[in-house]
Amino acid sequence: MHSPPPQAKDPARSRDRGGDPDALWFTAIRHAAFFLLLGASLVRFLLRHPGEPRIPWVAALSAVLAGLYVLGSALGDAAVARRRLWLGAVVAVWVVLVVLAPSFAWCAIPLVYTSLHTLPVRAALALIGVLTVFVVAAQISLFGFDPNLVVAPPTVAAMATAVFVHMQRQASRQRALIDDLLRTRRELAATERREGTLAERQRLSMEIHDTLAQGLSSQQMLLQAADRVWDADPLTARAHVRTAVGVAARGLAEARRFVHDLAPPDLDRGVSLGEALRALAGRESTGGLTVRFHLEGVPTPLPGRVESALLRIAQGALANVREHSGATTAALTLTCLDDQVVLDIADDGRGFDLGATHPGEGGRGHGLPAMRARVLAVGGRLSVESAPGEGTVVSASVPSRPSPSSPTSPSSELP
Repeated sequence: MHSPPPQAKDPARSRDRGGDPDALWFTAIRHAAFFLLLGASLVRFLLRHPGEPRIPWVAALSAVLAGLYVLGSALGDAAVARRRLWLGAVVAVWVVLVVLAPSFAWCAIPLVYTSLHTLPVRAALALIGVLTVFVVAAQISLFGFDPNLVVAPPTVAAMATAVFVHMQRQASRQRALIDDLLRTRRELAATERREGTLAERQRLSMEIHDTLAQGLSSQQMLLQAADRVWDADPLTARAHVRTAVGVAARGLAEARRFVHDLAPPDLDRGVSLGEALRALAGRESTGGLTVRFHLEGVPTPLPGRVESALLRIAQGALANVREHSGATTAALTLTCLDDQVVLDIADDGRGFDLGATHPGEGGRGHGLPAMRARVLAVGGRLSVESAPGEGTVVSASVPSRPSPSSPTSPSSELP
């Protein structure tokens, strides 16, 4: 730990902060106590010793001590050496006053706290010891030897010093804890910003895969098919081009919506999830692939984010079917149960080995991880069943009232 700069070691500057209401209150009480004790001591001396030749000296030194004390308040955040010189002058005048008039010894009480505010702890303890010795000596000179007079002033000084030092250390620890808390809050805010950025990137990645990438793939196949039959069958070629134009229009609508984080266009204007899946099946039934839709059970209203997630999962799964499976038929099945809704996407394609293929490898691309992320985000689970030559079934199940998070998927599900 590095040492603080020299001026930061000044206790008056570090402990008596002008902006702290408690510090201002304590300082005002300390100053008031000093002047009250000084005035009371002077009045007591004048009443007890009328006509003594020491009166002018005591009165003059009392005025000097009061002036020095006021000067110390005016110094404020002056340099350390200047404040210590001031404190030395105050103590010296007080000592002379105590020698001339022992009743001024009680002014040492506020001087104890002034020493702790002005000096480092060890130096303040030494000065407090000197002050205590003078107080004891003054009391003995006034009242004679008494064990209470010998024990009481050191005890009071020790307790006052211990309380003050303890409070200062507690305040220092609290400031350190507050600094740590503020630093932790800044780090947490930075972490949340990073996580938000990553989450948005993942959202865009999944949206692009499930919408634009799928649409571009369909357009490519349609345009390639149109090119192959352009001369031999112009009508069929033009039909492929018109279909590609429709796919491009839907892709443009999807792009505009996922940029603004809106629902898929198939779910706009109160369209149910079943109707949106039926429309998706109809659009995907082109280019040698027939997609059928089945609805089982009585549909129940689902939150918009759940319907969007299931529709995107169906789009992503059909994109995988078209691009990787070589299937001729596929089926979308939406099963509505009492406590959950299950979406199955099955195809009769070539399938793959689950044990040898992981998300993002083996030619499966980004689709399966994106589907899994979507279903987990709405509290559901994703499972995949496939084997070489036996087709593939992707199943997404979500509770009818999904929770924000879901438990870890069992080992039989998609890793």
